[in-house]
Amino acid sequence: MASILIKGGRVLSPEDQLDGELDVRVEDGVIREIAPNLGGAADETLDARGNVVAPGFVDIHVHFREPGGEISETLETGLAAAVAGGFTAVSTMPNTKPVIDRPELVRAQIEKARSLGLARLFPVAAVSMASQGESLTDVAALVAAGAAAFSDDGRPVKTAGLLRRALERTRDLGVPVSDHCEDPSLSGAGVINEGPVAVKLGVRGIPGSSEDVCVARDLVMAEATGGRLHIMHLSTARALDMVRQAKRRGVRVTCEVTPHHFTLTDEAVLTHGTNAKVNPPLRSAADVEAIRAGIADGTVDAIATDHAPHAPELKAKPLGTEAPSGVIGLETAPGLALTELVHTGLISLWHLVSLLSANPARIIGQPLGRLQVGGAADVTIFNPDLEWTYHVAEGRSKSRNSPFDGRTFRGAATATIVAGRIVYRRGM
Repeated sequence: MASILIKGGRVLSPEDQLDGELDVRVEDGVIREIAPNLGGAADETLDARGNVVAPGFVDIHVHFREPGGEISETLETGLAAAVAGGFTAVSTMPNTKPVIDRPELVRAQIEKARSLGLARLFPVAAVSMASQGESLTDVAALVAAGAAAFSDDGRPVKTAGLLRRALERTRDLGVPVSDHCEDPSLSGAGVINEGPVAVKLGVRGIPGSSEDVCVARDLVMAEATGGRLHIMHLSTARALDMVRQAKRRGVRVTCEVTPHHFTLTDEAVLTHGTNAKVNPPLRSAADVEAIRAGIADGTVDAIATDHAPHAPELKAKPLGTEAPSGVIGLETAPGLALTELVHTGLISLWHLVSLLSANPARIIGQPLGRLQVGGAADVTIFNPDLEWTYHVAEGRSKSRNSPFDGRTFRGAATATIVAGRIVYRRGM
């Protein structure tokens, strides 16, 4: 395996208390040295001056649609989009066809990803068989096969009783239950956030309370069981505050937010139509400000994209109940985060790297998100000041459903290294 010498970058790894101009030597898929002014031969030298050299980014919430939805994305195109965004590892959701609810399906995803040689893949398995909310999957067997977490994403864990059993089983195995928090009796046939935009467009709204009551239920169950709960794509001010208060009480809860939820309000639907239709929906300006405050004060543990590709013919359907919810996000996430969070002064680069690497790795229990001698050589190199314009038609994802087409960002991944191999480079 080739050796790589990364020279002159700002090495920033919060878990390792590293922040300074250092060189990094990689050999045989492992970090061998981190020190100033390293010399010696290497198969390839990367000039990282003006760049940040960070632990590989980890996205714990993506949809790659394979098997069953290859019209919208495949493991190959999804992983290609991931490394272009600087992500060295991803966790795929189980709402494929068939649902990932059996060990052999988990193993098949891992093996296919490994054969592609792009980003690492840590599948999330279903909480319930076929995600129907009736019977619990074989949690122990799925963990043994490589499942990193459990979710019925696309829908919430159906009942408090099922959630309780899932939290008890996963607690003993050291993995989290990741829940999509929504009360179907409140969201019903809703399309976008309940409010003036929904009224203007003549569509049914989804109230914030649909998310809030489910988050409240989940927190009660997590506190009662001592299980590990992860709240996915949190989007409302009230839900965020409930998580904040629960953390103060010692509840074992983490949460993620998406770039689209900390940058866009439901007004985006007026401009971008179905390419701004997501679930949970884009919320009010007050909710966005609360989410950003939660990022700044540490309530939010991770940034995750909820990368949700849909083929153009699917997104071309009417905004109402026919067009599917979701946007792609892997290639724009770092640029959005740098532009909206770091360059505005809301958080530091140090904090952002934690949100994108060490924290998500910890949530799924993987020994990643660090730059340490002897550790895996998963490295994301990014230029925080690189100005570029995103053109969705040039993206690596198979789908094009992004509300950020044509937007200019400040900051981008310039090289992505997975297990000591350069799998993506941009002008480096």
